[in-house]
Amino acid sequence: MNLTRRPRRLRRTASIRALVEETRVTVNDLIMPLFVIDGQGPRQEIASMPGQQRLNLDDLVTECASLAAIGIPAVALFPALDPTLKDEEGSGALDENTLVLRAVKAIKKNIPELTIITDIALDPYTSHGHDGVLNADKTDVENDRTVAILTHMAVLNAKAGVDFVAPSDMMDGRIGAIRESLDEAGFENTGIIAYSAKYASAYYGPFRDAVGSASAAGTNLLGKHTYQLNPANRREAQMETLLDEQEGADILMVKPAGPYLDIIRELRDSTDLPVSAYQVSGEYAQIHAAARLGWLDLPKTRDESLLSIKRAGADMILTYFAREVAQNLAK
Repeated sequence: MNLTRRPRRLRRTASIRALVEETRVTVNDLIMPLFVIDGQGPRQEIASMPGQQRLNLDDLVTECASLAAIGIPAVALFPALDPTLKDEEGSGALDENTLVLRAVKAIKKNIPELTIITDIALDPYTSHGHDGVLNADKTDVENDRTVAILTHMAVLNAKAGVDFVAPSDMMDGRIGAIRESLDEAGFENTGIIAYSAKYASAYYGPFRDAVGSASAAGTNLLGKHTYQLNPANRREAQMETLLDEQEGADILMVKPAGPYLDIIRELRDSTDLPVSAYQVSGEYAQIHAAARLGWLDLPKTRDESLLSIKRAGADMILTYFAREVAQNLAK
């Protein structure tokens, strides 16, 4: 064959392939989500998320020190509360001594260089498992009353020392309200990572088990379709992310990541802000499940899944694989 261009020349050896590689996942791209529990009990394995655990405060600090030592720059904290501390209003979120605030202070005292992100939503605190307070007939989440609670919650988190608050509730107007409240309280340097395109996804089940919002609701199939995005919609995601950018978000997020690579790409092309993506619990669990059955190679599938998220345009990735990927990159 008389071919001038032979693309396979650039795939001929491992060293050549490395030279022309367009996308790489580095340890600096990784954010590790962590689950924290109260008391001094042992680590609690999360059955639906192999290798993930709920950690008491002492173990959490130890884990964070270990993660920082291998180069992971940030963690995202999620509290798993005793059901007796939950109520319909999620009032525990406004307790100045609530678990996640004590966790932030403990980490910052021992590993001040580690970036801490906290979730701003009421689902870990509500007895019904929703991300906000319900209306009078308990048929929907009440937007404006929820936003008022979330702004107070965000200020408390800033006072505890978080680097970023991450509103994951998908209420209208909450980014602007939180930014205004943080600035008025003197926390203009506390950043906002907005869950801007958070879909009403079937991939959240294991996470809801981990934080207890599934048991609060009586099912991990809790419907949140009146506030989370319709998985069928692309233009709606662009509208939501544009609003969050206008309202003062510092970083925009797409969640889940793997099933929504097109949304990540469109967001990357439409904003100059950093873009984050959350490889959620269901994505993590399905890779583990298939690997256990011998249907997939876990390390190769894990790495490919993260590479695809980075290639789509994510600047940073929240992933439960963060520790093992960082360890593998260090070899």
